[in-house]
Amino acid sequence: MATTPNNSAHVTVGKPKVGGAIFWAPLGTALPTDATTALNAAFANLGYISEDGVVNSNSPESDDIKAWGGSTVLTTQTGKTDTFQFTLIEALSVAPLKLVYGAANVTGDLSTGITVKANDTQQDSGCLVIDMIMRGGVLKRIVLPSAAVSEVGDISYTDSDAVGYQTTLTASPDTTGNTHYEYIVDPTAAEAAALSAEPTSEQGGTASPTTTTEEA
Repeated sequence: MATTPNNSAHVTVGKPKVGGAIFWAPLGTALPTDATTALNAAFANLGYISEDGVVNSNSPESDDIKAWGGSTVLTTQTGKTDTFQFTLIEALSVAPLKLVYGAANVTGDLSTGITVKANDTQQDSGCLVIDMIMRGGVLKRIVLPSAAVSEVGDISYTDSDAVGYQTTLTASPDTTGNTHYEYIVDPTAAEAAALSAEPTSEQGGTASPTTTTEEA
């Protein structure tokens, strides 16, 4: 079987999509199934994220079964927690506050006054979308069909650092057992491929009708 050679053009970094990178919507909102489709209007932009970006932990948890004498004879997977962590730094915006404290616990806006209630009410799960731009304009989108805030880090108020909410979300499996989806596409290459696939008149496409004039 032929192997693909190393290609440095496939080495990339992940930058936030301009205009918004992380979006949150109520559970059951229609989800995108590619990297380019516009998001449903129910998705709220969570604003700027700290320079640490997004960290995804998706490592299997396992147990080793040992035989008499100490040799490991079987490793069984006991779980596979899928979490996403990032720090929200738009502390004066309603959308990130609703994610951290729960939608029902945040009311108002800056012009009328924002009220935040901190309590132990169980927060609702929701849908999360992360949009990134990779090397060469390649688009990557991560979609979590169902996720809930599982941890919020300490919140520091100082005169030198931005107020931030280090937020961890744990994804739950959907009806097919998947906790998140990743969609990656080079939009320029995809458009070129689509154009080259369009049939022409020589390839069996529909030719333009020709109008003739009969002589009297």
